Amino acid sequence: MADTLRRLVNTSSFGLLQQKLEAWHKDYHVSSCDQNLNRCCELVELTSKIQGQLFAILNITAKEGGHYAGVETLKTRLLPWLCTSFTMTSSSVSTDTSLNLIQVMIRELSASHETDMQKMESELCSTRLQLNSVKQELADAQLELGDTKNKSATTLLATEDEILQLKAELRAAYDKVDMYKQKLDVLDDYERQLRLLRDEVSFLTAEKTMLRERLARSRSPSPIPRRSRSSSPVRTDSPTRAQLTSSSRHARLVSCFSDLYATERLEAQSLLRRYIDDLETVQRIIFIAVVESFQAAKMAYRQFKLRVRKTLSSTHIGPESLEDAVVDYAVRNLDLYDVQTSINDVINAMNVNPRISFPPEVDFMLISGFIKETCKVAFAMQTLDPALDLAFSTDGELYSETKYRRSYDSEFTAPLVAYHVWPALVEDDAIIMKGEAVTRRGALWRSQSRSSSPVRSRSGSPSRTLQGQPWNCVITHIHRSLTPQNITFLNA
Repeated sequence: MADTLRRLVNTSSFGLLQQKLEAWHKDYHVSSCDQNLNRCCELVELTSKIQGQLFAILNITAKEGGHYAGVETLKTRLLPWLCTSFTMTSSSVSTDTSLNLIQVMIRELSASHETDMQKMESELCSTRLQLNSVKQELADAQLELGDTKNKSATTLLATEDEILQLKAELRAAYDKVDMYKQKLDVLDDYERQLRLLRDEVSFLTAEKTMLRERLARSRSPSPIPRRSRSSSPVRTDSPTRAQLTSSSRHARLVSCFSDLYATERLEAQSLLRRYIDDLETVQRIIFIAVVESFQAAKMAYRQFKLRVRKTLSSTHIGPESLEDAVVDYAVRNLDLYDVQTSINDVINAMNVNPRISFPPEVDFMLISGFIKETCKVAFAMQTLDPALDLAFSTDGELYSETKYRRSYDSEFTAPLVAYHVWPALVEDDAIIMKGEAVTRRGALWRSQSRSSSPVRSRSGSPSRTLQGQPWNCVITHIHRSLTPQNITFLNA
């Protein structure tokens, strides 16, 4: 027994247990849960070894005392302790009963484990309920998405049907517009024929009146003077259609010329302003277009009269003269005027005009509609007697109140014309419609500097522009470009 106790003392198990317990106490808050449990189990194992050795010593000691030695101690100390399953019976128990503490700790751990398990089960149940609710919401959202897709498909089909219907309505509207345009063209033809018929009626009415007067004179009892056989018969000329409708055509053409200034000129000006920022250049282009249109129309009218005179000279036997017959034919057949040739001549003349400077990207075909209407009016004006023409005008001329009116941006105290906006209309050198001009100080210097500037055309040089044009157009342009200053320079 003494040897066993000595070995227990020599092993210093209690000191090792105390050291490990102190070390665990220091590192308890630093170590993890598993590490703390491992240390606790290690201490339990060490304690159980010590208790085993102590029980062995207790057994040996009890044997050495005999059958009845130490019985009282065992009854009062050991047996109650074993009966209570290692629980503390009273405060008189010493600190050696560490197994009771371990048992209490195990019970507490089991109780907390059961509590945690119950909490986890409750949380798991709540999570399952939430998962089921989310699944239900997901199913509802899928149903709503399906309904939305079906509605969108239905709306898309309806929209496509509406688009097709609108396209069909637009196509029908275009067809109606084309039909109305055709009807409008037919109406214009009817109005033109109606004007011709009215002119015919007025002509026939005048001729009827004249025949009645002749018939009344022939029935009068006044003696008729006898004519000798040698004397030639006197032919009384009857008025032609051109003579009868001269006053109405005169008023209509003057009104058309006024409409050109008030409407077509502004449309052509707004069209050119899209490509040219300088208003002066735009107004110069329009003015020169009008002047060149009248020149081309007069040239075309002379050629038209020559062809008609050549055709009628061999068959003309009417009471009116050949010249009157030619003019009357021209009045009746204004639609035979080849206006496209005049438009080309006007554009070719404008391309070589030294008074126009324009950007290369501008083509004068842009205002071909305005040139066409001006040529038609100018051609019809040549059939009047006397014919209507444009007043002579040049940059830097002296401003005349009877010939022009100043534009809104003019210098009203300037005596010279800087450039012209619209030409004046004359009849036998008498002004019947004023033109429009811009007056500026130093206008003569401005006109000379502009006329001496090189021509900027799409071909790059005036000589290239003249190539490929008719010789009569080139000669006409050279004749127009001979100003008094140029003639003086050539003579020098």
